[in-house]
Amino acid sequence: MFPIVDKPLIQYAVEEAVAAGAEKLIFVTAAGKGSIEDHFDVDAELERALEESGKAELLASVRAILPPSASCIFLRQGVPLGLGHAVLCARAAVGDEPFYVHLPDDLIYSATPCLKQMREHHERHGGSVLAVQTVPGERTASYGIVAVEEQPSGARSIKGIVEKPKPEDAPSNLAVVGRYLLTPRIFDKLETTQRGAGNEIQLTDGIASLMKEETVLALAFEGVRYDCGTKLGYLQALVEYGLRDAQVGQVFDNYLLEQIQPTR
Repeated sequence: MFPIVDKPLIQYAVEEAVAAGAEKLIFVTAAGKGSIEDHFDVDAELERALEESGKAELLASVRAILPPSASCIFLRQGVPLGLGHAVLCARAAVGDEPFYVHLPDDLIYSATPCLKQMREHHERHGGSVLAVQTVPGERTASYGIVAVEEQPSGARSIKGIVEKPKPEDAPSNLAVVGRYLLTPRIFDKLETTQRGAGNEIQLTDGIASLMKEETVLALAFEGVRYDCGTKLGYLQALVEYGLRDAQVGQVFDNYLLEQIQPTR
């Protein structure tokens, strides 16, 4: 729910998913996260007050939080057993079809939404698709790292994936970021995945098992990623989204220039 300018991160996530064709939005949360569900609930009293006061722009903004084409399902991950377990919690709601996994603290700015890029890649080449990004070698211990192989089609298939390896053990410096397009077969794999790094059920381990049966592709997406789970990444997102904002961008730019001018 951390805001970036005037919207919380979870709202950016929903907008990206809807732009990629998602119609069923499944939120896997935990105790104390009721504000997420409240954000997407209809507030008839607020809408009526805005309508009666003639605040049409604000009313349109409130009604656009959740488009009519999308429905929401909220699930609880009772015990924090890792990302793989969180995905498994959604099995019944997802059903037997490919689905996205989106981690909202990874904010990606791009002309074509990242999940839409992944959907188009999946439609061209099939298989599951993981969004990847080149990271400095010394930071591999913060990510799932993949080894890839070029296919004649131009796609890159994943031949190995390791969760948070030390730099000397990393198969490459291609890191998986918070976007996945997975086939439903992953659920069977997660059901039998043992606890791994951090004593958690790692999605990475389930994907490693899935690779033995199905093609899993790596997509180096086009766009800028902000790791809003870190202080620096969050501040970078605030500044850069603020500069892009149609209402305050120019004023904010002028303000920043004033701050960096040498003191006389």
